[in-house]
Amino acid sequence: MVAVHHRTVAVHGLEVFYREAGAREAPVILLLHGYPTSSHMFRHLIPALADQYRVIAPDHIGFGRSSLPSAEEFPYTFDALADVTSAFLRTVGVMKYTVYVQDYGAPIAWRLALAEPDAVEGVISQNGNAYEDGFVPEFWEPIWAYGSSPTVANEVALRPALEREAVKWQYTHGVPDPTTIAPEAWEHDIALLARPGVDRAQLALFADYGSNRTLYPQVHEWLRVSGVPVLAVWGKNDQIFGPAGAAAFARDAEGAQVELLDGGHFLLESHLDEVTQIIRDWRASI
Repeated sequence: MVAVHHRTVAVHGLEVFYREAGAREAPVILLLHGYPTSSHMFRHLIPALADQYRVIAPDHIGFGRSSLPSAEEFPYTFDALADVTSAFLRTVGVMKYTVYVQDYGAPIAWRLALAEPDAVEGVISQNGNAYEDGFVPEFWEPIWAYGSSPTVANEVALRPALEREAVKWQYTHGVPDPTTIAPEAWEHDIALLARPGVDRAQLALFADYGSNRTLYPQVHEWLRVSGVPVLAVWGKNDQIFGPAGAAAFARDAEGAQVELLDGGHFLLESHLDEVTQIIRDWRASI
């Protein structure tokens, strides 16, 4: 059995919790989670890849077991989360890596890549956008509205995204057989979202999401110039980031591999074995 280590390091006066497995000298795969979860979403993928790779999955600040400063103490923006992640990588001695991104993990990774393009050896995007393509309007409209005008009315319209049914829906929608999704996946997230102060932190990130879109042209230029290998492996039934977001990578990343699977937003909960094999085959070919 592969040993998965659960560790915490100090970064900028904050604690960053992370899961790690594999030989220290092996090529690194960095796993960056999305909303509303944590490194917990990678609990099965980490040991599945650790025989060949050093696999590292941190919890972003405000998520999982990492520090949860108040929204007054910490600027909950994607710039700030990327800054902490960059410092975290230096702290744990990671200089080069293939990055696996999902949801919020994507805009954090794009900032890392734009700041240190030579550090990124490959990109695996699992339902993590880098294009306007793929945003499902019905899901995103209240987020865009709140980002443009954070009024009380727009906040009230957005707050259901923090609640039980919305979190469970993220895991179960688009899955052919929802009974295959372990309930502890969403229960874990719901419990952490209920902590005091989390709502203000998450609302701040909702408000900041529009800043990611302004970076997309720079990301596309980086993909074209760097020639970094890209794998887009996507739950094609996702009603947050639709499959057009996966196909779009082929416009700028030469030779991008696009795999659309019959799943939803949290593809690893339903298609772990398929995703693992796709990653292994792709990584061996680059």
